[in-house]
Amino acid sequence: MDDAYVEADRVGISTDVPGIVKDVDVMENQYVEAHQILYRLDDLQFRLALDRANAQVGTVRDSLNALKASYRDMQSQIQQAQNDIDYFNTEYHRQQDLLTAHVASQSTFDTARRSLQNAQQRLASLTEQLGGIAANLDENPTGPVEKNPRYLDAMAQRDEAARQLAHTVVKAPFAGIVTNVPSIAPGKYLQASMTAFYLVASNRVWVVANPKETELTHVRAGQSATVSVDSYPDVQWSGNVESISPAAAQEFSLLPAQNTSGNWVKVVQRIPVRVSVDLSESSLPPLRAGMSVEVDVDTGHRRGLPHFLTALFGHDRPGQ
Repeated sequence: MDDAYVEADRVGISTDVPGIVKDVDVMENQYVEAHQILYRLDDLQFRLALDRANAQVGTVRDSLNALKASYRDMQSQIQQAQNDIDYFNTEYHRQQDLLTAHVASQSTFDTARRSLQNAQQRLASLTEQLGGIAANLDENPTGPVEKNPRYLDAMAQRDEAARQLAHTVVKAPFAGIVTNVPSIAPGKYLQASMTAFYLVASNRVWVVANPKETELTHVRAGQSATVSVDSYPDVQWSGNVESISPAAAQEFSLLPAQNTSGNWVKVVQRIPVRVSVDLSESSLPPLRAGMSVEVDVDTGHRRGLPHFLTALFGHDRPGQ
């Protein structure tokens, strides 16, 4: 298989917050470890946002504690109002009896009745106020402040501000080599998710071959393979067929070919094959993504020979 190339994990380095580049901590083609700092954004606005979020958490906590204190005070006022109703109710009935006995005047009786009605109205008003405070406390006035939805919302905003601040420091997601680093420099403004440069893994590569469908007669996953790289003509790597694509490469094109006219010409399709490469031998030169390679797969069959010739000559030579 000569239509084959080296592939490696690669990613465009970016972050989900916008900002001005403050420092670039790596150089072009430098090897970096996983989680090593690559570059930093100016974090002033994010630190200020975190300070505001922390202050808001404190404000919400104080507000909720004040509401809980008001709830307890309102309970005391309601108890006092209930006591007043009991007193004025007794006084009302006493004045009613005295009025019936022609001992008390009508005005004294009216005063007692009005005092009872005022006490009842005050109790109703205090009860409504108590319900309003309870609603602001999520109907759990005796529960911890930390469980209140307002507090949880303030904490979520605080955590989001902290997350954005942390994301102003961009780190390598895996070990590899950075490239295209000169595309950014201190002072450049980067939009959120804008690629700054690229990171290519150096400790894990594989080969993607695109053999003709006629070359895959006996190729199976797990078969051993040898990889020859154009850059190193006298060196070979060992590997294994890792997987075979379930569809031809053209099936994934934007406009797959449609043979519906009736006068089409049959074209041999190519099926992508992924081959893992053994990099355990440290003396071998490095493989770089995009290198052209040739892959030989040991299928146990000599490609192109009929079955009776295969049986005659045996399986002493690997095929593709």
